[in-house]
Amino acid sequence: MIGYLRGRLVHKQPPFLLIDVGGVGYELEAPMSTFYNLPDDEQVALYVHLAVREDAHLLFGFSDLSQREFFRRLIKITGIGPRVALAVLSTLNAEQFRRCIENEDVAALTRVPGIGGKTAQRIIFDLRGNLPPSDSSPDGSRDRPDPVQDAIGALLSLGYKTADAHRAVHAVADDIASEGDDRREALIRGALQVLSAG
Repeated sequence: MIGYLRGRLVHKQPPFLLIDVGGVGYELEAPMSTFYNLPDDEQVALYVHLAVREDAHLLFGFSDLSQREFFRRLIKITGIGPRVALAVLSTLNAEQFRRCIENEDVAALTRVPGIGGKTAQRIIFDLRGNLPPSDSSPDGSRDRPDPVQDAIGALLSLGYKTADAHRAVHAVADDIASEGDDRREALIRGALQVLSAG
């Protein structure tokens, strides 16, 4: 499973990106919110979703984990495929999309190409109360996710609700002194124990 790529962006043609990673060119599709913020012919870093179909392996690239998580949740909704999910994330950034769900803003969602009223209502219904946490870019900036956010994101990917994931991780965070990847793994293990205990 490819989850992250760092390399030189050698070609851009909406919505496609071609990234040279150690001499291998990876072609990805990206939402316009990611596409237009990437520099030409420079090093870039993207979170990736790999979709395996009978006739192709498709890569989708995202500037941050929240964007990728929204994409993954969108394509699980009946009637939403990768193209429509990319259209949503091209029209709305992650925070705007989060506000649409929280405020049940059907009108804003129907401005996205391919989204009608019924589909907008289905998106809101499926995602309300189950939104991923805000996250950051993979470029090593100061906003890089910390182990707590990584652990919460891992629990969300396992299907736990946002409120439960936050509660469980924060319940064990003060008791875990390790750092980096070790801290993240310990937080996930501890939070799973909290959740299994009810």
